[in-house]
Amino acid sequence: MAKYLVIVESPAKVKTIKKFLGANYEVAASNGHVRDMPKSQLGIDVENDYEPKYITIRGKGDILAALRKEVKKAEKIYLATDPDREGEAISWHLYHALKLENKKVYRITFNEITKSAVKESLKNAREIDMNLVDAQQARRVLDRMVGYRISPLLWAKIKRGLSAGRVQSVALRIICDREEEINAFIPEEYWSLDVALSVKGEKKPIIAKYYGPIKNGKGADKKQNLRNKAEVEDIMKSLKGADYRVTEIKKGERVKKAPLPFTTSTLQQEASKVLNFSTQKTMRLAQQLYEGVEIKGEGTIGLITYLRTDSTRVSEEAESLAADFIGKQFGEDYLAENASAKKNVQKIQDAHEAIRPTDPARMPVAIKEQLPRDLFRLYQLIWKRFVASRMSSARYETTSVKIQAGEHLFTLAASKLVFDGFMSVYVQEDDKEAENSLSKSLSTESELSFVDFDAKQHFTQPPAHYTEATLVRALEELGIGRPSTYAPTITTIQARRYVAKENKNLYVTELGEVVNGMMKDAFPTIVDVNFTANMEALLDGVEEGSVKWKTIVANFYPDLDEAVKQAEKDLPEVTIADEETEEVCENCGRNMVIKYGPHGRFLACPGFPECRNTKPYLEKIGVECPKCGKDVVLKKTRKGRRYFGCVDNPDCDFMVWDKPSKDKCPKCGGVMLEKGSKCVCMNEECGHIQDKVKESV
Repeated sequence: MAKYLVIVESPAKVKTIKKFLGANYEVAASNGHVRDMPKSQLGIDVENDYEPKYITIRGKGDILAALRKEVKKAEKIYLATDPDREGEAISWHLYHALKLENKKVYRITFNEITKSAVKESLKNAREIDMNLVDAQQARRVLDRMVGYRISPLLWAKIKRGLSAGRVQSVALRIICDREEEINAFIPEEYWSLDVALSVKGEKKPIIAKYYGPIKNGKGADKKQNLRNKAEVEDIMKSLKGADYRVTEIKKGERVKKAPLPFTTSTLQQEASKVLNFSTQKTMRLAQQLYEGVEIKGEGTIGLITYLRTDSTRVSEEAESLAADFIGKQFGEDYLAENASAKKNVQKIQDAHEAIRPTDPARMPVAIKEQLPRDLFRLYQLIWKRFVASRMSSARYETTSVKIQAGEHLFTLAASKLVFDGFMSVYVQEDDKEAENSLSKSLSTESELSFVDFDAKQHFTQPPAHYTEATLVRALEELGIGRPSTYAPTITTIQARRYVAKENKNLYVTELGEVVNGMMKDAFPTIVDVNFTANMEALLDGVEEGSVKWKTIVANFYPDLDEAVKQAEKDLPEVTIADEETEEVCENCGRNMVIKYGPHGRFLACPGFPECRNTKPYLEKIGVECPKCGKDVVLKKTRKGRRYFGCVDNPDCDFMVWDKPSKDKCPKCGGVMLEKGSKCVCMNEECGHIQDKVKESV
């Protein structure tokens, strides 16, 4: 009979770990959390030192009853939940829910589900770390306070079903701020000037880029920006008949270092860019790779280490395995001289390692047939990144050339890969450089002949819309949230329809703008990026044992409570009242009203439920369509992003993202688009910009 009981979180791990430990061990699963605060109330005793009230989660009673039976039979109980704050908290909840006070109880953690890691964890059994538990309790209580105090306010002031969250509201604010930047952005014109030159004895011409005028015969001090066509034409005119000569050729070497192995954040970013996976999908697949996949001849094997980490550290054992594999597979030249991870500046959950394969010798191609396509692609990405991180740098030979013509300087740069190093395994988009090798015969003695100029007009581009990948990077850089929170945060703001995703880009919906506006007005602290980042630092302090968790909560709640009470008095209700329109219901003749649904505004008959007629709401903006003269209306894409188009669509295809102005362009008579405080002509060739005319109230 089994003497020892090991409790893990996921049922998927049970069979594998039982196989590693043998007959003396029984392995059971808690299926995640077993206790939480009640859904029907705040669940925090504000009057009694902010003590949380925990109850058994609905549906977990049978699981706990089965675990209690196993506990009675066991001499020792090992709590083997995940190796992070949340896992530590689940172990603590299990300790109390199963009444283990008089039992021999040990906490064990492992970062990979392999025989050696699991057995080693038993040798290093410890007590539950209350600092980790308290850090998680603080996070949970703060999130509960924000959600349960502010969400009802959103229900009352905007519409039912909305929610606010300590991290999600900041993420929404970041996206809204970017949208405002994009909308206010005014493109600026600039030009580039290239010259094609033939080299005597060479078939292919070389292309040099304009750098700047030569000053005092010493060359250009810095690159000159070409702002308009007239400047470019002046340069080309001054160079008519000029001689071109090579004045300097510099050779050098550039080293491209191997990338660091994946953290949760960098894995989500790269999987989004390379595999087009959402953050949620990446985490779901990574969880499967961590918990174990059936491999022929080996049984269920955990293929990667723990997936929630912001550490780039790698264990000595993994370093050694990687070095052996790279040495045999690629040769000693490809081994990194010192495979040391950079030290993270901020406090991190560094109890575990970077995300890596459990065995680098298990090459993706060897198990491709046994993995579903997406699981294989993610494993291959993780494997390649880790192996590359332990390899030597790639080396390029660089050449820079200066060419003088009259009083002007042109430059030419080329690079050639001379040693591929880590790039023999892993090449990122940024690494894919177009090799621009120059003929070895090019020298300061080479005779150059003018072939042609290539002058091009460009416009500066606005900041890019956030994608899931770039939002994760922004959250990480700003210190908001932690590895376990990125995916749920992004999923939530999309599920609430605050943000719509189109072609990878995230756009704020009308509903998102209203919620963000209210949060900024009533709860500026909650949506303040610096405040949220400081709160994360305080939670790290709890984990270190330098800050008491209830001190953080006691400092936070009174201000939140006061802000909520003030907002209940001061904030107006937003568009709850039905606004009557001139649109007449075809079924009963009543004037239709504007209603709000999950996708935004729509027209509905006020005679509901007798008359159920509805139709899309098209808001006129007082501007005529430049193509057909009918009204331009505010519309929405299927996913909720706003745009402006002709009411006669699909017969008329006029459509723009920025709001058209009522004023026509004074230069060309074209449509002017509103961008922040300016109006910009839609015709790029015209490019007229003027201040927006303020409408009299």
